[in-house]
Amino acid sequence: MPFASSRAPYGLWQSPISPASLAGGINIPSFEWNADGSLLWVESRPDRSVILAQPPDRQAPRELNSQYSARGRVGYGGGEFTVKDGIVYFVAADSGRIYRQPLAAGLPEPVTPGFGGAAAPQVSPDGRWLLFIRSYEGRDSLEIVDSQGVFWPQKLDQGQDFYMQPAWHPRGELIAWIAWDHPRMPWDGTTLYLGKLQMGAGVLPSLAEKTPLAGGDEIAVFQPQFSPDGRFLAYVSDESGWWQIYLFDLEQGSHRQVTTARAEHGAAAWVQGMRTYDFSPNGKRLFYIRTQGALNTLWELDLESGQENHISPGQGYLTFDQIRCAPSGDSVTVTASGPAQPPRLISVSRSGDVFVHQRFTSEELPGEVYSIPRLIDWQVEGGETVYGIYYPPQNLRYEGAGLPPLIAMAHSGPTSHMRLGFDPKVQFFTSRGYACLQVNYRGSTGYGRDYRSRLRGNWGVYDVEDVVSGVKYLTDLKLVDPGRLVIMGSSAGGFTALKVLEDYPGFFKAGICLYPVANHLSMVGNTHKFELHYSDTLLGPFPEAAKIYYQRSPIFFADRIRDPIAVFQGDQDMVVSQSQADELVASLRRRGVPHLYQVYAGEGHGFRKPETIAHLYSTIEQFLRQYVIFA
Repeated sequence: MPFASSRAPYGLWQSPISPASLAGGINIPSFEWNADGSLLWVESRPDRSVILAQPPDRQAPRELNSQYSARGRVGYGGGEFTVKDGIVYFVAADSGRIYRQPLAAGLPEPVTPGFGGAAAPQVSPDGRWLLFIRSYEGRDSLEIVDSQGVFWPQKLDQGQDFYMQPAWHPRGELIAWIAWDHPRMPWDGTTLYLGKLQMGAGVLPSLAEKTPLAGGDEIAVFQPQFSPDGRFLAYVSDESGWWQIYLFDLEQGSHRQVTTARAEHGAAAWVQGMRTYDFSPNGKRLFYIRTQGALNTLWELDLESGQENHISPGQGYLTFDQIRCAPSGDSVTVTASGPAQPPRLISVSRSGDVFVHQRFTSEELPGEVYSIPRLIDWQVEGGETVYGIYYPPQNLRYEGAGLPPLIAMAHSGPTSHMRLGFDPKVQFFTSRGYACLQVNYRGSTGYGRDYRSRLRGNWGVYDVEDVVSGVKYLTDLKLVDPGRLVIMGSSAGGFTALKVLEDYPGFFKAGICLYPVANHLSMVGNTHKFELHYSDTLLGPFPEAAKIYYQRSPIFFADRIRDPIAVFQGDQDMVVSQSQADELVASLRRRGVPHLYQVYAGEGHGFRKPETIAHLYSTIEQFLRQYVIFA
C-alpha cells in the first residue's frame, strides 16, 4: 500500500470502512443444486429475499421470484426453498404460502393455502408430494401436500411443540424428521423419527408407522438425511458429548458412529434448513463441516475405508456454512469467509480448488486493511477455561501511542458462539483504533455439550464473569488500556452487557446495548413460541424460580448503572418488546446517568434497513468519542 503510517490517538483513526458500508451487501442463508447442474441460492437483501439461479455453464444468474420475497415462516425462519427436476418450491414471506415455479420459465403458482407459516419444503423422489413444516395459531405440525397444490394439505404428525428438517427416502416410502417439546431447545433434547407412509390411490399419503430412532430429553439430534442408495439414515447426535455423525442401517437396524474427533459436526438449530454434512451422489462419501471452538474446517470421509481427508480451500477461509455436494460429486458448495476474507458462496473441489459463485459484498478493500485475530483462552475461578477471539487495532495509515481502548463483545443467543469469520462490525472498530474481544463464554457452542450446558441456571452469572475475566486477562497482558473499556452486546448479549454494568460499576467506561433483554419476568409468556420456555433452562422453571428471574433482571437494579450507556431498539421487536428499553432508559433519565436512546421505526429484533445500520454505527462512533476517547 502507498500509505505511510502516522501516529494518531487510538479511536480517532480515519477508517476506510464507513457506517454506510456496513449497510451494504447481501446474505445467502441457503442454496440448492438442481440435478442438471444449476445452482440456486437465496439472496437476502435489505428489502426482500430473492432466489437466483445460475445455469450449469456458470453464466450470470437470474432472479426467479420477482413477485415474492422468499423466507421460511416458522420460528426465526430458514428452510426457504428446495428444487427438484427443474421445479422450485419456495415459501413467500408475506403469506407463508408455498409456491412452485419452473426453473426454465414461468410464474409462481400456489401449492398451499395462505394461513399460518410454512418452512422446509421437501419434494418426494417421484416429484408427486411435498413434505413441509407448518406453524398455525401456536401449533406446529409435519404436513404433506401434492406438488401441484390440488389437494388440501394434511397433517402427518402433530402434538409435539416443534418440528424440523423433514427428509425423504430415495424410494419415497419412508420419511424422517426431528421433533421436540417445551421447555427444551433444539440443542437440549430432540428426537429423530422414522416414518412409514401409507400410499393410497388418488389421495394424499398418510403416516402408517412412526418410530423414534435417536435422541431424547438430554440428547440433541440434528439433520436427518437418507443416503442416495437408500441403505442408511444419517443424523448428528451429541450423545457422546460432541455432535458426531451417525449412520442408521435401515436393514440391520443398527447405529454406527462415523466421526470421532473431539469436535462438533452439528450446530445449534436456531432456524430451519441448517446443514453441516452431505452425501456424495453415489453415497460412498460424506462431506462435512467440523467445528473446533471458533474454527471450521472441511472434511470428506470414505464410508467404506473410514479414511478422512481434510479439504483445504486456502485463501483465508476459516468458517463454512450450509454444505452441499455438487451433482458431479467432485466438489462441495458452502458459504465461506475468514477474518480478512469477506463472505462468498463458493464451490471447493476435493483437492481444494475454489470457484466463486457470488460475493456478499463489494470487496473493495485489500485484505491488509483488516485486523487478524488470535484465539485466546484464560482461566476463571474454579479452574475452568474460557475462550475468546482478540482483534488488535489495524489501520495501514496509522499507529497509536500507548494502549488502545477495548470493546468487549458478548454474543447473542446466548446459545451461540463467535467464529473466525468475517465480521465487518469488528473491523469497523479496529480500523478506528479500537481493540475488540469476542467472548465465547461458558454456554457457547463449539466446545462440546458439557461446555454448552454450563449456562444452565447460570445465565447472568457465568457470561458476566467470563466477559470481565477475559478483559482482565487482556489488561494484565498490557494489550489494552484498563481505563478505556467498553462492553457491547445485542439481545442476550445486551442482557450480559447490562448485568456487567450493574455488577461491575466503574470497570467499563461505557456500554452499548442493542435491543437488550432487561426484564425476564415480563418475557414469561410474552415472547415468540420458539423461545417461550428458553429461560426454564437458563434461569429455572417458572414460577418456582421467580426469585431468580427477578434477581437476574437488569431492570430491577438499573440504579446500579452509573456508566454512560447507549441503547438502541426497534419499535416492531416481537422478541424483546420496546417497553423493556423504555423502562430502562426512564431509570437512567431520572438519575441523570449519561445515556443515548434511539428507537428505530419499522425495525424488529435485529436491524435490517440500510439507513438504520448506517445511522446506528455513525451514532455509536460519536458516542464512543464523547464518553471513551475524550472523556
